[in-house]
Amino acid sequence: MSVFPKTRQQIFSAIAGLLLAGSSAAIAANNQVYSDTADAKAEIRQALATAAREHKRVLLDFGGNWCGDCIVLHLYLQDPGNASLLQNNFVLVNVNVGRYDKNLDIAKQYNIPLEKGVPALAILDSNGKLLYSQHNGEFQAMRRMDVSSVSEFLTKWKPAPLNRAAVPCPTTKKDC
Repeated sequence: MSVFPKTRQQIFSAIAGLLLAGSSAAIAANNQVYSDTADAKAEIRQALATAAREHKRVLLDFGGNWCGDCIVLHLYLQDPGNASLLQNNFVLVNVNVGRYDKNLDIAKQYNIPLEKGVPALAILDSNGKLLYSQHNGEFQAMRRMDVSSVSEFLTKWKPAPLNRAAVPCPTTKKDC
């Protein structure tokens, strides 16, 4: 029995995992994914307005720049397949939890148990209704997961297609 990965996906995941784990500290140092100065509440309000206009959902990503798994999640979200899923269906808000000393009220508001670890995700509809929040640290070991776990999550939580038949025509049928 071979100990080597057998499929292309397994090989890609193994290589990506090694590269991402090794580069996550460098990425965190150069690109601050979680802003120290952002007003997370204002960003969430803005994201909800954008989501309502564009028929999207809001993805809240709770984490910190010190967290390797958070940086790996960030990289997985930028994977070409995931980036298009994210861009077409979600408005992303990165919520900095600092060293578990920032935005704790926001984590509590969206039922994110930070004691289970980060990254932790929540999904809101465009009205701000909480549709999902991670309760068991599902992504807190992101370095040991592969990019497809993020793809599956985004696919599961993307909004349903807009039913054009239910939307009234503004002026003429030609406009619809």
